[in-house]
Amino acid sequence: MDFKTKTVRVPSLGLDFDVLADDLIIGPSIEKGSWADHETLLFLKHVRPGDRVVDLGANVGWFAVQAIMAGADVHAFEPVPGIADVAERNMKRAMEAVAKRGGKGKGVLHRVAAGAEKGSAQIAIGKKNFGDNRVVAGAERPKDMGDGTNVTIQIAPVDDFVTGPVRFFKIDTQGFEWFALAGMKKVLASSPQCALLIEFWPYALQGCKPEQLLDLLYGLGFTIGKATEAPYPMTKERVLKQSLDPRRDPVKGGIDLYGVRGGLPFHVVSLKNRLRAFVRGMKET
Repeated sequence: MDFKTKTVRVPSLGLDFDVLADDLIIGPSIEKGSWADHETLLFLKHVRPGDRVVDLGANVGWFAVQAIMAGADVHAFEPVPGIADVAERNMKRAMEAVAKRGGKGKGVLHRVAAGAEKGSAQIAIGKKNFGDNRVVAGAERPKDMGDGTNVTIQIAPVDDFVTGPVRFFKIDTQGFEWFALAGMKKVLASSPQCALLIEFWPYALQGCKPEQLLDLLYGLGFTIGKATEAPYPMTKERVLKQSLDPRRDPVKGGIDLYGVRGGLPFHVVSLKNRLRAFVRGMKET
């Protein structure tokens, strides 16, 4: 599948960056200078030169590029061929920019979806949001996505490509997170000190119940909170209550979660926002 693209300038990176011209969500945001601001800040607070980073659901490569520019060794996974082409171009630009200033940030793009085992599948391409591409059973698209295009992709375990230790895992696979985690047991085991960003979207979640995914994350030793400008540690029950709140539109009700383990600091934002996080946490107790 071919995607129209356009090149925009991102001042914070000092780079030209390719986006998908017909996308109505990620592309316009990057064109204005940024994307996923709170998540990006938390991400960069933990990534250091020489760290290994895994980006599952890389899309056009925003997080992969951020990590390369920070001097990290990046493994990015994007299964949709045309989108993977864009991510690869953006990552190449970042590596060239880092090399010019004597840095060592680098990255490789794996053109597969992270899953429990090798295979192939259909992925439904979003009509207006090209960040919402979902692996589907058979060829049937989720009803909320409407008519559109499905493409065949390859699936493989992260453990086939990456060895630990990994400093940061970013997992945004539109409901395929359970299967992605099932295929990365070895690299998780070899990464005792790490942080993560993961989308928690009960509506689209496949392979398990929402509480099972949370049980897995907490069982792996992660301290979990929402990826906001002022995150605070949350219990499993609190995450479920917020994500399954009947007042939320379930289709739009996903939550980006942030977690750390192995002694990494949870509170990495400004003192002002740490105080805000404390107050928010107290209000929800």
